[in-house]
Amino acid sequence: MTVAVDTPWWLAALLLAVLPLFNSGIQPSTYPHLQMLPIDPLSQAISVVLRGCAMATIAALVLGLAGLHQTEQSRERIGYGANIVLLLDRSNSMDNTFAGKTPDGANESKATAARRLLSDFVGQRPHDLLGIAEYSTAPLFVLPLTDNKAAIHAAINATATPALAYTHVSKGLSMALDLFKDQPLSGSRIVLLVSDGAAAIDPDSELQLRVAFKRQNIRLYWLFLRTVNSPGIFDKPQDPRDDNAGAMPERYLHLFFSSLNIPYQAYQAESPDAMQQAIADINRLEHAPLHYRERILKRDLSADCYVWATALLAVLLAVKFFEVKR
Repeated sequence: MTVAVDTPWWLAALLLAVLPLFNSGIQPSTYPHLQMLPIDPLSQAISVVLRGCAMATIAALVLGLAGLHQTEQSRERIGYGANIVLLLDRSNSMDNTFAGKTPDGANESKATAARRLLSDFVGQRPHDLLGIAEYSTAPLFVLPLTDNKAAIHAAINATATPALAYTHVSKGLSMALDLFKDQPLSGSRIVLLVSDGAAAIDPDSELQLRVAFKRQNIRLYWLFLRTVNSPGIFDKPQDPRDDNAGAMPERYLHLFFSSLNIPYQAYQAESPDAMQQAIADINRLEHAPLHYRERILKRDLSADCYVWATALLAVLLAVKFFEVKR
């Protein structure tokens, strides 16, 4: 444990801790022929203990005033999990149910189902490092990769705010990949895309994403929340003229992901139960050994110093109370 103080100049007062060596605090009494008595080891031991208590009391008070604390540090840990970035769609359609309607209480919205199931997913994976990004018309940075589960749950719950406008998935993917920069290459690196739609990706963005996915060594999962009667990512158009990214962006985004030559898995969920099964499958697949550093926050020790000083002072006062005066 590494300790430090906030105000080092208080440490000069530690010199006062030597005072009990010169004064025991007990009123001396003179007795004739004291040299004739045998040495009393018990009395000597009690005297040493009392002087030590007095010295420790002064030291504890001084360290408390100096602001003694344990410094922030980290330690290496080994677990089973992955480095995961949750990329969440924040378009208006996510606030509708899987039937494409406004939630009426009986049926939850796709965003609500995603929050509930992703919170359960996070709770089942204690060793993961998770980051969160969102996107609509523009990408939204939410949380860097962290093992702070309270912060992760809070970030997921924050998606309960009203959704935004449109879907610009390429910018969201770029931000999700940027969260892995400057991170040690340990364990699986996963982007979990949760969306109910897509948009055409321009050629320049496609090229940049291809390079980024390969460079970062990413595994990609797409959890597509399909609205009833809307085109699916595996559907082919009946009319060949509709077979293009403008008419079927979800299908072409799936084809783009499939062409990246990276580990990629798509799930098409048409209900909260199907979504739960897909997340359970991802949870089962991603349990590789993971080396990570656990952050240990700064801890204030001044309160502990005051507690010890109070306890030791109580002992000294009790001894003083039982002192016999002649």
